[in-house]
Amino acid sequence: MNAFLKAGFIALASLAATAAAAQDTIRFAVTDIDGLEALQKEMGPFKDAFEAASGLKVEFFPVSGRTVAVEAMAADQIDFVLTGPAEYIVFNARLDAKPVVTWNRPDYYANVVVLDASPLKQAGDLEGQKISFGEIGSTSQHLSPATLLADAGLVYGTDYEPVFLKRNVAMEALIQGEIAAIGLNKTHIDQMAEAFPDQKLRVLLKGDELPDDVLLASAKVPAPVVDAVRKTFAEHGDELLAAITATEENEKYIGGSFDASVTDADYDGVRKMFENVGVTEFTQFVGE
Repeated sequence: MNAFLKAGFIALASLAATAAAAQDTIRFAVTDIDGLEALQKEMGPFKDAFEAASGLKVEFFPVSGRTVAVEAMAADQIDFVLTGPAEYIVFNARLDAKPVVTWNRPDYYANVVVLDASPLKQAGDLEGQKISFGEIGSTSQHLSPATLLADAGLVYGTDYEPVFLKRNVAMEALIQGEIAAIGLNKTHIDQMAEAFPDQKLRVLLKGDELPDDVLLASAKVPAPVVDAVRKTFAEHGDELLAAITATEENEKYIGGSFDASVTDADYDGVRKMFENVGVTEFTQFVGE
């Protein structure tokens, strides 16, 4: 073999090796962790455990929110995204992203609360009142509380006025009588009890357990890679959960689990939540 052909074969072999290595690397984002430093801090132990269990390499791709994550996936910059139920609906509608495995959060359900001393005793008493929700488009802070109200017969934006206030601001407004109720999840109720020890909240409406956070895959990820990721969670769930919950920021997953049998239909209830706030097209995040 002459030197020219030999050099060509070496170059082709190098390209093939590079392609194989690229297929063994998955680009991973989390919609509610802002910046690479935070991503490495909060998800670093998971990355190490997942790489050891799967044989795949994880490359973090930082995003500054759900919209940036969708755009990055559309541009083929990320392969897998960990996100919430409402966000999944948009990823699926816009990019045909598929659920791979759910990340269960114990006590993940929505509530509508009032001050314990409030004269309001039932959902109907909220008619004509202002009700504060958390982040617009959030499953547990907006869509699900609004659905609890809808199920009780109160039409969103018609029978009451929805407003969006930060939790501490909302609590102050509740105390001052500027709003009548707040929609929030169980974790936030606990946080409000700690932040306002002299005030007691009463749950007026309590929802069922919500659909879980979900790790989804871009439609461009090869099926064998998706299968490898799903299998890793199915076979090494305890190890991965221990790694995830090793950081304080992920304590919401303590006591949780993974479900690799998730299907798109498991999120049909969230689509109904979109409709309950007047959104019938799922290609945009609520409020954007």
